[in-house]
Amino acid sequence: MTVGIVGAGQLGRMLALAGYPLGLDFLCLDPSRDAPAGQVAPLLHGAFTDRRLLARLGQRCEVVTFDWENVPVTSLRSITRSHGARIAPPVAALATGQDRVAEKRLFERLGIPTTRWRAVSSRMQLEHAVEAIGLPGVLKTRRFGYDGKGQVVLRVAADTEAAWRALGNVPLLYEELVPFDCEVSIIGARSTRGELAIYPLCGNVHGAGVLRLTCAPFGPARWQTLAARYLTRLLTHFRYTGILTVEFFVRGGRLIANEMAPRVHNSGHWTIEGAATSQFENHLRAILGLPLGATRALGHSAMINLIGQLPAPSKVLSVEGVHLHDYGKEPRPGRKVGHLTVVEPTARARDARARRLLADLAVSARIP
Repeated sequence: MTVGIVGAGQLGRMLALAGYPLGLDFLCLDPSRDAPAGQVAPLLHGAFTDRRLLARLGQRCEVVTFDWENVPVTSLRSITRSHGARIAPPVAALATGQDRVAEKRLFERLGIPTTRWRAVSSRMQLEHAVEAIGLPGVLKTRRFGYDGKGQVVLRVAADTEAAWRALGNVPLLYEELVPFDCEVSIIGARSTRGELAIYPLCGNVHGAGVLRLTCAPFGPARWQTLAARYLTRLLTHFRYTGILTVEFFVRGGRLIANEMAPRVHNSGHWTIEGAATSQFENHLRAILGLPLGATRALGHSAMINLIGQLPAPSKVLSVEGVHLHDYGKEPRPGRKVGHLTVVEPTARARDARARRLLADLAVSARIP
């Protein structure tokens, strides 16, 4: 069976690597000739809107998935209309995740706590939103924002004009800036048969809008229960198939939904070595209607993103128990080029190991 992947970044690469032991084949579509997944799977090189390439993908694949949240919804729908290939996760979930206002409205409709917010489409609406919600706050583009892109923090009233000049040419959303205690994410899968599998909660640390460190399992059992409940509501609402992730702020023990990601997720990379079944394998099992694998943690894991450039392999692999993942990307400031994972028998041992690795790599990130 051949699985199509629209997008051939590191997530597509890891999906393919997880699928080969299951006897699967892959075909990717990406605008970049040197996309990471293209190093391990056949690659159709071209735009996500190229109808000829989309047709080839639909003709050759039984199911098509995606590894990027900004893949055009119209492209995926054209595959289904013209060639009948099944799209998973559902296009409706992708469309909702691409629009922050639609996402916030869905959270509220499903009883999932989220930030106070207002849609903004004019300078006057921004002023009204700031008056209603207060400062500090964050002005965000409704679409095409990820890894901290497309957002500006407003701390005082004088920041309003500069924020509007920076982002005001597209539809926006203004929301409160949550003074959170920590950030967490919950990752789960739902199969075509309706089977659910949810992973342990992840504790996340970001820097400049980019994930730097994930520790799992994380937090008290009550947080796990709440996060799993909210995630299940979303999975059920969409009749979802595949992996879905929800990111939360934690403030005073309360979980506040920030955003959802309808795909395999950076904070779940620890599952490759640290869980009975990785998120990548469970995504494939889910979209193909196979039984889902166990999601239990095999220990206490830490995942460190490698940003900008990779360390010398000899430097990190000389440390017992460290797993290096090289995405095959050219080094570039701010670019995710790989990650490290360690798995320890206790949280204390994991945190000590993570601190040493962060210090060796000169990464400024506190253990959550």
